Amino acid sequence: MTIMTTPLQLALFDLDNTLLNGDSDFEWAQFLIKKGVVDPELQAAKNAEFYADYKAGTLDIHAFLDFQLAPLARHSRAHLDAWHREFMTDHIQPIMLDNARALVQRHLDLGHLCAIVTATNAFVTGDIARDFGIPHLIATIPGCKDGQFTGKPVGTPSFQRGKITRVDAWLESLGLWQGSFAERWFYSDSHNDLPLLEWSTRPVAVDADDTLTTKANNAGWPIISLRDNTPVADIFKKIGLAG
Repeated sequence: MTIMTTPLQLALFDLDNTLLNGDSDFEWAQFLIKKGVVDPELQAAKNAEFYADYKAGTLDIHAFLDFQLAPLARHSRAHLDAWHREFMTDHIQPIMLDNARALVQRHLDLGHLCAIVTATNAFVTGDIARDFGIPHLIATIPGCKDGQFTGKPVGTPSFQRGKITRVDAWLESLGLWQGSFAERWFYSDSHNDLPLLEWSTRPVAVDADDTLTTKANNAGWPIISLRDNTPVADIFKKIGLAG
């Protein structure tokens, strides 16, 4: 007897400025400023510095994480979890794009293995992934000891080529590898994600920065927006997900 199986497909999604109409790391910082937890002038100055480096492709991810994770170490997990629920309601759910939800659901309905792959830490992004219905999250891991965050990352941050390292390790933990899939999709807005976009067989530029837009045009990759009023059926057709 011959057993017919559907070829596996992988769908990976960047989060900030891709599925979200904004940046969850930035929004978390703004939330902490509102709570009086961090110094607003220092936070604004450092955010501007790091963002300029990010746009230039020169961000020191470890320096950035030391700064961004430090507030987690100063508060109990129970306190942080309570804040995070408020953060989700006030800062994240308003920037979760309807077309992004539809895109994710389309991949899930087709039986694709789906994951968010983001440099933002797993504490900030875990509930966001769950709200999108995405079952797997590959994010920078904040260190934890005796139930308290340490303020330092653990392992390889999922940033630039580190995203490939983390995706490969995750797939191996599932008994899979990149060759297990007939197609490997990845959606991103940023040229910092070019390593994983080039690793993919179906890269898609989403509300992309200028550098990624140029690369996508030259390579013939689809370029879409999840922020405008494009009917979702037209998006599916453009990227090859139409029924």
